[in-house]
Amino acid sequence: MDLIFEGVAVSRGSRRVLEDIDAVLRRGRVTAIIGPNGAGKSTLLKAAVALLPATGVILIGDQPVATMPSRQRAAAVGYLPQDATVHWNLRARDVVALGRLARRSAFAAPSHADDAAVEAALAATETTALADRPIADLSGGERARVLLARVLAGEPEWLLADEPLASLDPAHQNDFLDQLRRVAAAGSGVAIVLHDIAQAARVADDVLVLKNGCIAAFGPASAVLTPAMLEPVFEVAFGTVDGVHPICIPIGRLGR
Repeated sequence: MDLIFEGVAVSRGSRRVLEDIDAVLRRGRVTAIIGPNGAGKSTLLKAAVALLPATGVILIGDQPVATMPSRQRAAAVGYLPQDATVHWNLRARDVVALGRLARRSAFAAPSHADDAAVEAALAATETTALADRPIADLSGGERARVLLARVLAGEPEWLLADEPLASLDPAHQNDFLDQLRRVAAAGSGVAIVLHDIAQAARVADDVLVLKNGCIAAFGPASAVLTPAMLEPVFEVAFGTVDGVHPICIPIGRLGR
């Protein structure tokens, strides 16, 4: 089911953080959300999982996210925040298993399906070798991969990731993006907040560009990731590689 925003707005105090967001994010595709600092990217994801109050309507299919029972919402949407933490020093395997809680009855023991989903998530994120290590003993990049495994174990209809690449080395950044492509290819929807335009070009089917809390552009990556579209948003000169992939040219702000 698609993730639908209809007239969505979010305020913090007297300041409007998001305004008139209308967009349909398609299941089975990766949508990159980009924009300058303070554009409202993280706020949009938090509103989508009902962590922030919003006006307008956010739907998964025909169901409003805000009124879904919490267990149903947790099963439908896997959310990976940029400041994700684990408050108990559990084994990595047990952290990943937490992703299955919304899939089973309260107090029920893990089923064979739960165990299989955990093992598959560990394998997909190359964290099987870390499974029996306490989460506090892992590096930042290792923890990031375990937390992705936790989300994957829940087999959500939608995976929302907020700047998940910061603690990963280049090889694992590429692995992470490849995993998101596989998630989308299997039929789930993926929305990822990114700062790196080249990474957005690499992973995204669609790109949603925010500026000052409003949608500046939204559509297929090939149509949105162009210098003509990006330069007014970021106020930086852009060029292309092979006439296709946009890259930032560090020659200063436009007009200076």
